Amino acid sequence: MSWHSGFRTEPPKYNPVAVVDIGSNSVRLVVYDGLRRSPTPVFNEKILCGLGKGIAITGKLEEVAVVRALAALRRFRTLCKQMKCDEVYAVATAAAREASNGEGFIAEAEKALDARIRVLSGKEEARYAALGVIAGIPNADGLVGDLGGGSLELIDVSDGKLHEGVTLPLGPLRLIDVSNDNIGKARKIVDEYLENAKVLSRLKNRSFYAVGGTWRNLARMHLAHIGYPLHVLHQYTMTRQQARSISGFVSGLSPGALKGIKDVSKSRSATMPYGSLVLERLIEHGRPSEVVTSVYGVREGFLYSNLPEKKAKLDALLSSCWDFARRYARSPLHELELCDWLDTVFGGKGIPETPEQQRLRYAACLLADIGWRAHPDYRADRSMGMISQAAFVGIDHPARVFLALTIFYRYEGEAMKDDLTRLLSDEEMERAHLLSSFFRLAYILSAAMPGLLPKIGIELEGSKTLTLRLSNKLKDLMGERVEKRLASLAFELGRSPRVVVGKEK
Repeated sequence: MSWHSGFRTEPPKYNPVAVVDIGSNSVRLVVYDGLRRSPTPVFNEKILCGLGKGIAITGKLEEVAVVRALAALRRFRTLCKQMKCDEVYAVATAAAREASNGEGFIAEAEKALDARIRVLSGKEEARYAALGVIAGIPNADGLVGDLGGGSLELIDVSDGKLHEGVTLPLGPLRLIDVSNDNIGKARKIVDEYLENAKVLSRLKNRSFYAVGGTWRNLARMHLAHIGYPLHVLHQYTMTRQQARSISGFVSGLSPGALKGIKDVSKSRSATMPYGSLVLERLIEHGRPSEVVTSVYGVREGFLYSNLPEKKAKLDALLSSCWDFARRYARSPLHELELCDWLDTVFGGKGIPETPEQQRLRYAACLLADIGWRAHPDYRADRSMGMISQAAFVGIDHPARVFLALTIFYRYEGEAMKDDLTRLLSDEEMERAHLLSSFFRLAYILSAAMPGLLPKIGIELEGSKTLTLRLSNKLKDLMGERVEKRLASLAFELGRSPRVVVGKEK
């Protein structure tokens, strides 16, 4: 049975679901396009209410923060009804569970939102954050750290499973309170907790997956500082030295200085030094090999936990690419046929490929026709932009650029002048061009319509020949353009082209 058996070719249905996250710093609404393996946000709004401010001192939610949060929730209720969300999931974290008046606040909040709100324990918060990372980075192996305004959740992940975890009271808002806004005193507090966090002993020379708005802002600052060519935060990776340098630098800045940096949200300028301090000390104690930014966290982990088992096991990247094909390709079925057609020349005794290269080849096949509606002069650039900037998960930055470059070549056929290519090796660029050459031949033969490729053979014969096989009924498909593209592909493979009509072997 084919890997894509059971795929539905009709366009994906739009059944929006909403997640409301009531955190210690912000109250956020994210509406996704459906409860699917790789949901795409269609609306995202946050209000920085600061519910966690002052709790460490008074033990209560401040009245002004509660008023702002309830107003935000009433607005979110109206938006969810307007957007016709099938489901509204709502969770609350550290501030609501720790405050003495938290229970009363939740009761009022449920009336304002007109939905049940689940108050997560520290253990549950860590679990959903880790599930979010696994949903977005399926091969994650290391420690997940979710930094909220009031707490830090750490949990070990590997092989798609969750292991030891801990919740620590090291959120920036709490640190500001307990240190009396003294960064030096906060450093001692952070060190004391991290020295006793046994789970950190499992981090050495493994990856640290950073979750939370403060750390996303930190990654954005570093990305801009080094002139990184791809402005995508998910799976943006810093070496230990890079992460420690930027976090150490920011922890020493004042809120006033941070307000002048365009890549930092002004609303986070007060908490950024403390969040950066936590990361800098965590790196010192845990010694990870790298710090990987994850845009998936508690919200996405909560949705992922609600998926049927069959959907949860789907490949995150291929699911997204299949949704793209169903929305934008002339014939999604043709893209599946293209996957199968190339199976005859890749892998096995054909063109060598690893399992990950095969996965990326399938993804590229599904994306191969998404630019067809654009003007011919702009199809290559449009496809490059769509793929490199898409909300894909389950893919690192070099692989994302590989897919974008492959489809760029499919339309353009020539080298791309773009800084993005610096993320790829020469071997990866050559493979992208080779794959695109197969695409160019396939599309000139089939006109992007299903039913033809399964009747056309493409084979590597011996070590010197690339053979195209056509039945007598399809022999008239041959023409000058087919011959040129077959010859060009054969040359790229270091082979001679051969066309066989009929059943001859």
